[in-house]
Amino acid sequence: MSSNPHRCMKVDLLSMVLIGVGLAMDAFSISVSRGLTLHESETNYALLSALSFGTFQAVMPVLGWVSGLEIQRLVSALAPWAAFLLLLIIGLKMIYESLIMEEDEFIFSYRELLLLSIATSIDAFAVGVSFALLDISILLPVIVIGLITFILSLAGSYLGERIGHIFENRLEALGGVVIILIGIKILLENVPLT
Repeated sequence: MSSNPHRCMKVDLLSMVLIGVGLAMDAFSISVSRGLTLHESETNYALLSALSFGTFQAVMPVLGWVSGLEIQRLVSALAPWAAFLLLLIIGLKMIYESLIMEEDEFIFSYRELLLLSIATSIDAFAVGVSFALLDISILLPVIVIGLITFILSLAGSYLGERIGHIFENRLEALGGVVIILIGIKILLENVPLT
């Protein structure tokens, strides 16, 4: 029985969807927390953030897949700390802004969106590395992962906006706390305690 050494393994669609949903959960949670501060006039932010989160979730597995083993150990050791620090800084910034801003102010920042997108997509890089190790074709999984993240991030932004309108009070500090907790979760899930 001969096998083609250049043939890649495939992942079934259900597995891809489950991986996509799992990877998108941090982006969804952050979208909800940022959505708390959105107003109807800022719905472009919801689209832009969903596009940013979806793009990074799609690109990072490709980068991981291309890099393979060369930087797997380095990324595995440093990535959780990098994600935690980025999310901690952004969360603290949101809490600080909630204390000094007027009730209806919202400061859009491309830099903040970029940092959030990177921080929430580091796990996707590791998935790409594992796809490379298992010789799994990357094209369809990254499309599915990117689309799922886009949809869930957009839904999260609108959900957060609706919750914000229901409570009608300053919720950015709560959003900052949620982002910090996501950073702590990433750290606890990926860094051995011993």
